[in-house]
Amino acid sequence: MRYLLLLAFSLSVLVTSAQDSLPYTKNETIYGRKDGMALTMTVLTPKKKVNGKAIIYVLSGNWISSERMLDAFSERTGLYIDAGYTLFGVMVGCQPRYAIPDEIEDLKRAVRFVRYHAANYKIDPDRIGITGSSSGGHLSLMIATSDNVVNPKSKDPVDKVSSRVQAAAVFYPPTDFLNYGKANTFSQVSQAGLAFMGLAGAFDFKVFSDSTRTYVSITDMEKKREIAKEISPITHVSSDDPPVLIIHGNKDFVVPMQQSESIIARFKEMKVPCHFIMREGGAHGWPNRDVEEKNFIDWFDKYLK
Repeated sequence: MRYLLLLAFSLSVLVTSAQDSLPYTKNETIYGRKDGMALTMTVLTPKKKVNGKAIIYVLSGNWISSERMLDAFSERTGLYIDAGYTLFGVMVGCQPRYAIPDEIEDLKRAVRFVRYHAANYKIDPDRIGITGSSSGGHLSLMIATSDNVVNPKSKDPVDKVSSRVQAAAVFYPPTDFLNYGKANTFSQVSQAGLAFMGLAGAFDFKVFSDSTRTYVSITDMEKKREIAKEISPITHVSSDDPPVLIIHGNKDFVVPMQQSESIIARFKEMKVPCHFIMREGGAHGWPNRDVEEKNFIDWFDKYLK
């Protein structure tokens, strides 16, 4: 028993020492609840330089939030910490249980939560940026382009504040599900094809049935097409959107570079400050991505000033 107590004490000291050596403090926070489950975010606060600005870091790949992404988030956020940003690594309720529309609502809730508690986090509620890669980039752009709709009648004060962000910088995001790679492609993608790609749950749009008192899958293709359009960021681009930076590899065979180019063209048409960087030879991710991600820091420094 004495040996076990000494071992436990030693492990506790090691964990504490490891945490003390980190350049940030780390806390997990519940930002909402749904279906009896907690929605969580991990907050990293710089110990030294703090600039009073926040970055929502969307932890999503293939529209899945996982512990693996949470671990990677803690390991590769040095650029932001060194620049003084307080980071919020957001996990959303994800596929296969929840489809993309549900994930968007979770992320809006997370932004509202951060803004409502801005004073507690010692950040400016009007200096919030957002970033993510692939599906995380898609969700980020949905927040950046969405209308600023609040619920003034809600009993929850968090619902009464804005889910808007002031800048966005993302890697290789899907932006237009109706025209994915080329025009009019949505109806050509079968459920079997989505299942093969591991994306069936993300596009399994559901509606509540009064007769069965359950959520049932929508099978009408025209209705699914309407939802696919609604969850495409390019649909929502308007002149009041925040500045957007996108980096995309020209050898990406998962998310066509056309997805970034088309929305950048739309941002330019609406005179939204934007910039596109093509990574020569870049696939869907590449080694030493920090080299390109330094552009994100410059972007946030410029537009969250």
